[in-house]
Amino acid sequence: MPQIFRRSANTLSKVSIFGLLSLVGGLIVLAIVLARSSYVTRQEIFVEQPLQFSHMHHVTDDGIDCRYCHTSVETSSFAGIPPTKTCMNCHAVLFANASFLEPVRASFRDNKPLHWTRVHDLPDFVYFNHSIHIKKGVGCETCHGRVDQMPLIYQQHSLLMEWCIDCHKNPAPNLRPRSEITTMGYRPAVDQSILGPQLMTEYNVNPPISCSTCHR
Repeated sequence: MPQIFRRSANTLSKVSIFGLLSLVGGLIVLAIVLARSSYVTRQEIFVEQPLQFSHMHHVTDDGIDCRYCHTSVETSSFAGIPPTKTCMNCHAVLFANASFLEPVRASFRDNKPLHWTRVHDLPDFVYFNHSIHIKKGVGCETCHGRVDQMPLIYQQHSLLMEWCIDCHKNPAPNLRPRSEITTMGYRPAVDQSILGPQLMTEYNVNPPISCSTCHR
């Protein structure tokens, strides 16, 4: 019986299989790289807002504590977005006629809230509780970055699951006294390698790493 395929078919088949496996592997690598890119995570990307609120001005120049606006951060799972009345507590007097602040005045006048776009927006299948992190000594800066240096707010970290798990596995480097929770640019008075374990004991820090902790 004559040979159906030429000998070169063996080489062609091997090259085809190798090429197919390389293509599949390349697509997997591409998907992983894309999932970690800022295009997906939104890391360090400015978000358009109805009013370009400057944390740098309010925190650094005016010395306003995070909790003045984010009133529920110590007692609730969410930090809270301040109502327009909170803005008007100051701006009824300060820059009261500035055209830049007309959206704020209109919101207060018409009793219609400003629709801010969430910057640190976790997926719906992720549960995060602000209050427990505050109580355990995790500062605002640890997750949100140096907002006192951000004219426009952006997401400092990737917020990927591995980023959270790394901290849950080793929280000591990220702990600070509760009195310093909102301090930007915090530097411990003693070495963090000593302070961290002390605070873990004092605040009974033992973060769970099971899936049900965040995926409920």
